[in-house]
Amino acid sequence: MLLERETVDKGTVRSVLDRVKADQRSSLSAPEAKQVADAYGLPVPQEGLATSADEAVKLAEQIGFPVVMKIVSPEILHKTEAGGVLVGVEDAAGVRAGYDTIVTNARKYDAAASISGVQVQQMLPSGAQEVIVGAVTDQSFGKLVAFGLGGVLVEVLKDITFRLAPATRADAHSMLDGIQAAEMLRGVRGEPAVDREALASIIERVSQLVSDFPEISEVDLNPVFATPKGATAVDVRILVDFDPPAPRPRPSQDEIVRAMNRIMRPDAVAVIGASGEAGKIGNSVMKNLINGGYKGEIYPINPKADEILGYKAYPSVKDIPGEVDVAVFAIPAKFVAAALTECGEKHIPGAVLIPSGFAETGNEEGQREIVEIGRRYNVRLMGPNIYGFYYTPKDLCATFCTPYDVKGSVALSSQSGGVGMAIIGFSRSAKMGVSAIVGLGNKADIDEDDLLTFFEQDDATKAIAMHMEDLKDGRAFAEVAKRVSKAKPVMVLKAGRTALGARAASSHTGALAGNDKVYDDVLRQSGVIRARGLNELLAFARAVPILPTPKGENVVIITGAGGSGVLLSDSCVDAGLSLMKFDPDLDEAFKKFIPPFGASGNPVDITGGEPPKTYQNTIRLGLEDDRIHALVLGYWHTIVTPPMVFARLCAEVVEEFRARGINKPVVASLAGDVEVEEASEYLFDHKIPAYPYNTETPVAVLGAKYRWARGAGLL
Repeated sequence: MLLERETVDKGTVRSVLDRVKADQRSSLSAPEAKQVADAYGLPVPQEGLATSADEAVKLAEQIGFPVVMKIVSPEILHKTEAGGVLVGVEDAAGVRAGYDTIVTNARKYDAAASISGVQVQQMLPSGAQEVIVGAVTDQSFGKLVAFGLGGVLVEVLKDITFRLAPATRADAHSMLDGIQAAEMLRGVRGEPAVDREALASIIERVSQLVSDFPEISEVDLNPVFATPKGATAVDVRILVDFDPPAPRPRPSQDEIVRAMNRIMRPDAVAVIGASGEAGKIGNSVMKNLINGGYKGEIYPINPKADEILGYKAYPSVKDIPGEVDVAVFAIPAKFVAAALTECGEKHIPGAVLIPSGFAETGNEEGQREIVEIGRRYNVRLMGPNIYGFYYTPKDLCATFCTPYDVKGSVALSSQSGGVGMAIIGFSRSAKMGVSAIVGLGNKADIDEDDLLTFFEQDDATKAIAMHMEDLKDGRAFAEVAKRVSKAKPVMVLKAGRTALGARAASSHTGALAGNDKVYDDVLRQSGVIRARGLNELLAFARAVPILPTPKGENVVIITGAGGSGVLLSDSCVDAGLSLMKFDPDLDEAFKKFIPPFGASGNPVDITGGEPPKTYQNTIRLGLEDDRIHALVLGYWHTIVTPPMVFARLCAEVVEEFRARGINKPVVASLAGDVEVEEASEYLFDHKIPAYPYNTETPVAVLGAKYRWARGAGLL
């Protein structure tokens, strides 16, 4: 529990929800919502329910004028639209007339609506900052808590941020700082700051409420009036769903690790649909296993062949004499179910389903069938509709694509086959060492959190980069990613957008939750580095693992041209990096190495025509001063210092300091003729990420390393 037990009254909430369920309602009345708010310590104004004009006057006199009056009807959720709200009613006569006006307006708005009465509420003083605190049930991530600007601006500005519920107090404070208008909460133009602790407490309590009672599908506290002395929810709206979708069944972590180890690191592989005929997928898979150097047992399955590519063939996996860890399917979709059943009877723990023709083509029933078979026999399914996978520590190419044998520490996955081809092609052209490349396709069973769980304990993998179009179980992914990212960078390219369907319009929070901000915020909360495009994901995958972890936030730019210094500075701001402000002694130290027409400060502009020694001296100073934590180098092609001269002297200086135990992140941007391409590759070979004709990418990869280090608690 995030909240002390004595501060919440679950019994009251349960009684209210049981009554709503018995009435077969999907929302709570205003008085019921107040009961729930009181039970969880959510501050709301004094109020009461009047069922007549006389009762309304009596309540107003008890509360004190002025008051707010609102219609109470389970069918009328948007009270203002119905003419069901009056603000600033000053006296008994106004209350009496207001009661009749509100009821009349409500009946005109919805003649069939049942009217419980009119809520008479304390009117809070003006001048407060209006914000929204809410919660929503996302189809992928489950319970989310939300915070942003409230009142009439909420759906106009859409300045809102989300976190997984239950949210901690630290999460709540990060939400206050996570909206674009965060400065308004801190006080601007002489206005005092709002009570941040009061807001954080409301966020925390709302998140705990929806976690304690899963049937609460949405909560809207809008507006919440925030002042320097506290915060009060003026309006509370609560929606319920007593028949939510069944949770996706998930194996335990130990079960996932056990199955994934046998799939990814098998000692025996069966190829169902193996073929000796060139051009067939079953032939390509066999050749890749053989030519890729796989040392385990290979069992081709083909009822019409006795031998394929020198290996004894079997009619069925059930005829194989020994154990099999994984079966690679290279047969048409219509034959998969029967062959998968045989895998289950053989107790094969994993199936790699290359065939298409399932949900991606509308064959939902066929996909449900193979999922049911997999669950019945405890066979984990990768795919269907995939290119297979590579696992280089075992020289395993379980795919119809060409073999890939450059071993390294980065694991990559893709949901799309086309993106997978791009990942394979990039890895090959960049000679980027990988531990694994995995296709997930339709994700009928195995998905990203299964892969993360495997890579977490895989010593060969030091960083993970993933392309995804959706998350079938976003909460499971977020929980695993939060754990894994503490030790290994997790980089994600999320394509597409989320949607909650028609229910989203039933509350402000729901309407705002159907956008990409949910993914953005939850991935950030989970320590994930998010890439904005495929090029950026691949750049992160190649560069982040080789960059050392910075020991502080101070970044210094050293450039040979003022223009590139400006662009690199802009990129640093975009990447969330802190450009160091020089102390006078450091400023003077740099001045000693740059020409009179150069410029010290940050960026350090050693300007045009610079000799190699100027580059070398300024880079050396940047590496040896403990106050500087990372370097961004800007080079432009000159006759005095050709690209390869620049690249070699950079590598020489950086390696000199590495030998002394000083290993700071260094990235480089190179501008000039085609020679800068060769120089960039040379720098990359020496673990200095460098990019030709580009000032954004080198800074972006440095920013990604910083985001990971911050999330992992290393800064």
